[in-house]
Amino acid sequence: MDDDDETRIDRAERLARHNPQAAAEACSVIACDGAVGDEVRLSAAELLAGLDPLSAAPACSAIACDGAVGDEVRLCAAELVAAVDPLSAAPACLAIACDGAVGDEVRLSAAELLAGVDPDSAAPACLAIARDLAVGDEVRRSAAEQLAALGLSA
Repeated sequence: MDDDDETRIDRAERLARHNPQAAAEACSVIACDGAVGDEVRLSAAELLAGLDPLSAAPACSAIACDGAVGDEVRLCAAELVAAVDPLSAAPACLAIACDGAVGDEVRLSAAELLAGVDPDSAAPACLAIARDLAVGDEVRRSAAEQLAALGLSA
């Protein structure tokens, strides 16, 4: 983590005690800043969720949809979107599930998360995994089972 990133999140945390609205704005800027380290961006999004849950969804989605962010951080951001605004989770989960550069298990977790919060949007995520021959057989099978649970087939 960059010292400047640490300083920015520390300032936002201190600001939250005195001016939650200003802290929420600062957290949103940090979370959406692709030049900031992944963990700091996620920390800012988590703080934002506590300060202003409605503003957290777009910030978390920005992290989850950013292919330059680490897989686990992207998934954590998608989980946070689902927690604060389940209907906004679809783009974040789809971005992860359909990204062939993301690890198989993380892709499946994103598809399962989506099935839990927005079953109607889960089919494209499950299909992307089930049809991807680069994905391990067990994960592809799990995605196909998820599709079957949704009443669809690969």
